[in-house]
Amino acid sequence: MNNPETSSTKATRYPAPEIKDVPEDIRAKILEVQEKAGFVPQVFLALARRPAEWRAFFAYHDALMLPESVGRTSNLTKADREMIVTTTSAANNCLYCVVAHGAILRIYEKKPLVADQVAINYRKADISPRQRAMLDFAMKVCLHSDEIADADFAPLHAHGFSDEDIWDIASITAFFGLSNRIASFSNMLPNPEFYLMGRVPKEKKP
Repeated sequence: MNNPETSSTKATRYPAPEIKDVPEDIRAKILEVQEKAGFVPQVFLALARRPAEWRAFFAYHDALMLPESVGRTSNLTKADREMIVTTTSAANNCLYCVVAHGAILRIYEKKPLVADQVAINYRKADISPRQRAMLDFAMKVCLHSDEIADADFAPLHAHGFSDEDIWDIASITAFFGLSNRIASFSNMLPNPEFYLMGRVPKEKKP
């Protein structure tokens, strides 16, 4: 595991703080993520330069991506959520989010090719009709949200999505539209570890 004091803390365009210099609550969360992943995803350090924004960003992130953490249930799986992020982030040309969330998607779906497929052309990807309907809606929110009409809800209802699920699809798309733009303008680059996650078997700890 990387030493938290020697892990890369360099943002490409904006300097990221050292882990030891961030507020205690943020440092505790970063170290928790490092313990689980084996490295610190760059986004956690890049945003820590503005602690109030870091807290707001990850509170909203967790409410959308981990609804159980705020006492809410949803019919979207963890893989569904990561698939929305990967697909819409590709439409927004966000290198960081496509690579990072594509890695998580591969793990949740247990399909080493699926992230590449949805990032390039989700209509030809090896996904279910339910997921394709979900991504059709997400992409319309991503690219033409002003054109959303009642008729766009019908295909989702037909696949068992509730109106609250549809809110999730749209909100995840919108939230990561923000994330995509922050990552892109700041030139946030994916950690190298993300590229092979879910593609090759994970090394077992001795």
